[in-house]
Formats: sequence, C-alpha cells, structure tokens
Amino acid sequence: MAKSKIACVMLVAALLLGCIGQQVWAQSGIGVTPDATEEAHAAEKAAKKPMPRRFFADDSFWNQPLPKKAEIDERSAEWIKLIAQERSGNDHFWFNNTVWTVHVFEANHDTPLFNIEQVKVKEWDRKYVSHEYYGHGPGFGKGVPIPPNAVADSKYDAHIAIIDWDRNLAWGMWGFQKRADGTFESRGGMKYRLDGSGVFKPADFPVKNNESIHYYGPNRASGVPVIAGLIMYDEIKAGEIRHKLVCGIRHGAYQEYVFPAIWTDGIIEGGIPQGSVMQLNPELDLSKLNLLPGEIVVAKALQEYGMVVVDTAGGAAIYAEGLNKHPHKSWEGILGIGGKGLKAIKFEHYRVLKSPYPVQRKGDLVQYHRWKSVFPKTKPPSYVK
Repeated sequence: MAKSKIACVMLVAALLLGCIGQQVWAQSGIGVTPDATEEAHAAEKAAKKPMPRRFFADDSFWNQPLPKKAEIDERSAEWIKLIAQERSGNDHFWFNNTVWTVHVFEANHDTPLFNIEQVKVKEWDRKYVSHEYYGHGPGFGKGVPIPPNAVADSKYDAHIAIIDWDRNLAWGMWGFQKRADGTFESRGGMKYRLDGSGVFKPADFPVKNNESIHYYGPNRASGVPVIAGLIMYDEIKAGEIRHKLVCGIRHGAYQEYVFPAIWTDGIIEGGIPQGSVMQLNPELDLSKLNLLPGEIVVAKALQEYGMVVVDTAGGAAIYAEGLNKHPHKSWEGILGIGGKGLKAIKFEHYRVLKSPYPVQRKGDLVQYHRWKSVFPKTKPPSYVK
C-alpha cells in the first residue's frame, strides 16, 4: 500500500514537472516553430498598436460622440434644402483636402523659434473697420516653432498649424507667409493647449458687433481652433476618427451662432447658425454605397460624432489636412479629391441637430458685404419672414 502511494505521488510530480517544462519551453520559444512565434508577436504588436492622438482633452466638446437618439432641429429639413441649392451643381459635400485646407506640421525642442509679425489691414477692409492691423490672440507671436518645411495652404486663407506634442501646445495661423527677409507674418494667430477644451473663451476677445473675429486672433470665422475637427491622414489610415468633423457652407446664418462657435461670418438671414452640428443619418447603410476606404471612415464619424459648421465657403466642404508638403502621404485613392468628395452620399441623408445652447445674435458684417459681392444672387430662404 505504501509503495502504491509513493508511485502515485511520483506520477503526479512527473506530470507537474512536465507541464511546467512545457510552459518554460513555450515561453522561451524552444520547441515552437519560427512562423508561430512571429505570428504571435505580430498579433500582440497589432493589439497594442495605439490609435493616433486626437486634439484636445477626452472630455472636450469635440471628442464627444452624439447621443444615440440625438434631437433633430425643427428647421433641419428646410436647412438641408437650402444647402442643396449649391451654385456648383454638387449634390454632396466635397473635401477641402488639397486647397483651402490646413497644413499641419509637428515641432519639438529642436525646432527653431521665430517671432510672427502682424499684418496691416487690407485697403478693401478699411471702409468697414478702424483696425490698422489684423490680430494675434493672447500669448501668440513670440517664440513660435516653425519647421524648415512648413508652408501654409496656397490660397488666400493660408492656414497652417504647428503641433508640439512634447509641450502639448498648438499654434494656429491664418494668412501665414515667409517674408523676403526671412521673417514670418500672419494675419491671425492663436496659441492653445492640446490637452485643453478646444473652445476659446469669448471674454478673451473684445470683438464688437459687425467686426470680424480675425482682427483678434482666431483663424476660423466662427472663432474655433483651426485644427478642431480636422480630418487627419494618420487617423484615416488607422481606420477610425474619434472626434467631430468640421465643414464650411455657403448658407451660414447672418449674425447667428451657437456654441462652440464664438462668432460668425454667415451671410444668409435665417440660414444655419455657425456652431450647429450636422449628422449623417445613422441608419444609412454605408456598405451599399460606392465609397473609397477613407470615405467609409469619414462617413462612420459623421454618423457617430457629427460635423460642426465653422466657416462660410464657396460650396459645401468638409475640411481635411493638406498633404502637399508631406511627400510620403497622399489622399489619392483614400478620399475623393476636391469636388469629387463624398459624391455617393447626397445632402438628403444629413440632418441638423437641435443645439442645447442659446443662439447668439451678433457677428461679422465685413464678411457679409464681401460674400454678398461674390454671391450676388444669394437670397434668404422662403421661410424667413
């Protein structure tokens, strides 16, 4: 009987040692084929691959998904019909991803610093304002990092943004260019935290009714950061956008805006207030549409996070970063270029959501006169009394 017990104990011990040995061999890679080891490491690496960083704090307005049953504004149908009156003939949103966009560059502690000079107000603006110079916002202008390859968008707005993740700071500029003497200038300029709210405080800008917010620093006419809602190449390649998008339309409301906007350059009486959130119908089956790979990612974000109206534009345009100065990146085959845009998704599939914030009734008169001269046939919608 004793011998039998001893035999059992020895058998159990042998089994335990065998299991431990197998674990040791597996952990050391001994006895495991190279292909299996490589596949396991690749799977582990893919699982741990971080998503691209998004701008602003996790609890920022920009990074909040929409409620599952977001309330639609009672004027939504009329507003969508208004957008559909596109002079370009387009029945869809296009992408501003090659021109009228924002070029984004990263900086670090080695990036050379420059002072950004202010620009005198153009003659055709002087009949509306008394400002001698366009404005720079609080804390902007001195010690701005400018990478050697940094160039603004080629169009008049000449938008550019510099991102420093080490310091969690961003510099956004409007009308940026390098002068002949090697110095830099910008019509507008803002400095802000990348881990902040992404919403500027109206009290920081003593803008008067009928003026443009551009005379005080902000780069978007609605007064939101120029990087807010911008579609970034790396997040498209990663397959997911985790923030609201932004767009410019021709039919923004004249002197009406809502949070997160702090101003407006809208030109249509009774149009869509800047700051309003638009949503792509979440019940729309994207699998049945002829969309490019990146457009599927955009469309999902439009359903989950929505899109904020932030500017007046010559057409209905969604803003994506410009890649002209990034030679190893291109939107070709990923997003439709310019007017090709989201042509598979018509305006009728969008709705304007009801804002929980009060409508502010003031704004830019300078841009109103300028845009009215560009679109002389623009008429207020029929429902405006």
